[in-house]
Amino acid sequence: MDESAAPPRAMRHRLPDERQAITHKFSIAGHEGYITVGLYEDGIPGEIFITMSKEGSTISGLMDAFATSVSMALQYGVPLRVLVEKFSHMRFEPNGFTGNKDIPIAKSILDYIFRWLGKKFLPPDELPATIEENVEIAVAGALTESKIASALSREREEHEVFQSQADAPPCHQCGSIMIRSGSCYKCRNCGETSGCS
Repeated sequence: MDESAAPPRAMRHRLPDERQAITHKFSIAGHEGYITVGLYEDGIPGEIFITMSKEGSTISGLMDAFATSVSMALQYGVPLRVLVEKFSHMRFEPNGFTGNKDIPIAKSILDYIFRWLGKKFLPPDELPATIEENVEIAVAGALTESKIASALSREREEHEVFQSQADAPPCHQCGSIMIRSGSCYKCRNCGETSGCS
C-alpha cells in the first residue's frame, strides 16, 4: 500500500504533568457529582473527570469510562465544539432540575456536562444554537416553576406506568400507554378505554 495515500495519523498531545484544573459541583434531580477539567497551558480543556457521589454504582463506572474516552478525544484533537454539539440535549434519566441558573433543567447527566462545558469554555459564536434549546428557554421563561415541575412529574408518572404496564397497549386516541382497569385498559391521559363495556 502506498503510504502517501494513507490518511494522516492523529497525534496525541498529552497534558503536562502539572496542570491547572477547574472543578464544578452539579446536582440533577438529587444525583450529585463533580466535573473536573484539566487544562492545557493555553486554558483549553485536555481532559475531564466525572465523579458521581455514589461510588461503585453502575452510573459512576459508566461516567468514569465515558470521561476517559472524551479525554482521549480531546488529546487527539477533536474540537470541544464538536463534542458539545454531539452530546448536548441527549435525553435519559436521571434528568430534571439542577439548581444552576444557567442550565435550570438537564435532560440527562451528559446534557448537563456538555452544556456546562460549552458555556464555560467555548466563545459565544461557537456555542451550538439548537431550536430545542431556544424553545426550552422560552418555555422556562413563560411557565411558572410549578408548571414545569408538573410537566416533569407527569413525564415520570408515564415512565412508571410504562415500566409497570409493559404489556399494556398504547391508546389509539392519543398514543399514551394505557393502564389496566378491570379486564380492559384505560388511558390516564385522555380517558379513552380499550373498548370493554
